[in-house]
Amino acid sequence: MKTYISTIGAMAVAASLCFGEDQPPKGPGGPGGPGCPERGKRPPPEEVFKKLDTSGDGLLSLEEFKAGPMALRNPDKAEEVFKKIDADGNGSVTLEEFKKHRPPHGPGKGKGDGAGGPPPTPPAE
Repeated sequence: MKTYISTIGAMAVAASLCFGEDQPPKGPGGPGGPGCPERGKRPPPEEVFKKLDTSGDGLLSLEEFKAGPMALRNPDKAEEVFKKIDADGNGSVTLEEFKKHRPPHGPGKGKGDGAGGPPPTPPAE
């Protein structure tokens, strides 16, 4: 009888380990789910640029860009995207170039202003 109970206990522990997750589930109340207050929010481009600019010189090099999250997700496209952002082709990206490439969007909206076009330009004074 002791062997039977020990076997059942070991199986229960093994089963609980098999069903354990490394990350909490996404969905209602979970990270990234509808109940998540951070859903749809992106940090401002200035903040992202500052984090990527590890040298602190006010310019992003290709190496700094490749160390960022986008490049880690898709390393094959990182250099291609960097070249698109680097409008003047000088091998480094300024904050202004970075901001032009990264269109703003509000919570719950896709890229741009949510109307399918570019963000509106402020009126000239």
